[in-house]
Amino acid sequence: MKKVLIIGIDSFTGVHLASYLKKDNYDVYGTTLSKSTNKKYKCDITQKENISEVLNIVKPDYLIHLSGVSFAAHGNNEDFYKINTIGTINILETLLSLKQKPKKIILASSATVYGNQGLEVLDESLCPKPANHYGASKYSMECLASGYFDKLSIIITRPFNYTGQGQAEHFLVPKIVKHFKEKKDFIELGNLDVIREFNDIDFVCESYKKLLECKASEEIVNICSGRGIKLLDIIALLKKITNHNIEIRVNQEFVRKDEIKSLTGSPFKLFNLIGEVKQFNFEETLLKMLDK
Repeated sequence: MKKVLIIGIDSFTGVHLASYLKKDNYDVYGTTLSKSTNKKYKCDITQKENISEVLNIVKPDYLIHLSGVSFAAHGNNEDFYKINTIGTINILETLLSLKQKPKKIILASSATVYGNQGLEVLDESLCPKPANHYGASKYSMECLASGYFDKLSIIITRPFNYTGQGQAEHFLVPKIVKHFKEKKDFIELGNLDVIREFNDIDFVCESYKKLLECKASEEIVNICSGRGIKLLDIIALLKKITNHNIEIRVNQEFVRKDEIKSLTGSPFKLFNLIGEVKQFNFEETLLKMLDK
């Protein structure tokens, strides 16, 4: 069996990816911030000794690093850099000390590194210009991690927005789904004129699996489908599915001045590396989140 270690296995992505890889005969281990259990080890990536202990126990063939602060409105800006940037470098430094290094290492960055480019489709050739601390912490991670390309087999991914069952309700789509599911009279949102990809979590899991198995390394690649969805279209779909109407209220506290209006990506490089990945109809994704 192929042994894979998922840093941040308790995250939304980690839970789905672990299940996905197990179905394909991977021997899955992970790190958690809670108590160690079977094949899951307590690990704080800001502490190198924690990382070293886990790596020496597991000795993974593959490693996927998903751990980090991923909510852009997170209150403490220092955490973005301490965890997303320095934490990742701690992992890479520790990997260098191993006699048996993983065959492939995937580091999850984010499409928010692009910022507002003024373009409808974003590809990897663009110069990043992040517009918030989350994006800046991920871009600084990319810049530092690329210095390890000649020492370790690394792929850095830039996932565009994705969603699915189990995503925290402070994220946009789960919040909207919850309001429709509970038949609320109104919902308070921020910017309404945004376009995002909102890919299905299974699309992302399949992309990660194929990137693990492909021969490519020393690459930075989008995880995207190129399919943009308007926020108001999501609300319209949920109205149709649930037969429930809801009042939309714009709360100025939720309106971000640095909001990226349109964020869709070019999947050309991704599909060139791993072949085309099936995308779910977004209505199917919503139905699963509604448990219908």
